[in-house]
Amino acid sequence: MRVKRGVATHRKHVKVRQATKGMTHSRRRSYKMGKQGIIKALQYAYRDRRNKKRTFRTLWNTRINAGARINGTTYSALINGMKVKNITVNRKMLAELAVNEPAAFSAVVKAAKN
Repeated sequence: MRVKRGVATHRKHVKVRQATKGMTHSRRRSYKMGKQGIIKALQYAYRDRRNKKRTFRTLWNTRINAGARINGTTYSALINGMKVKNITVNRKMLAELAVNEPAAFSAVVKAAKN
């Protein structure tokens, strides 16, 4: 007796249609194009989970540099001074201090300068 796969195929197509929610045109309507769209979207998601870390680090460095220049120094001089004085505050926290706690950031800069 032959096996008819209509139910399984329909379920598979519904799964793809749900995954393409938010896409436009043939990627939303066509199963074949939708499947390709999902594959590409997952590739972008994988790549950008890694790129996100890179992007945030550049943002933190920019914020630290801006805060450092307000306090009369540069980013590189600040980081070097912190290494020499063994002040271990990561860039994420430094950027947070520079934006939200300027007084605390100034204290760190002063400690790194001396």
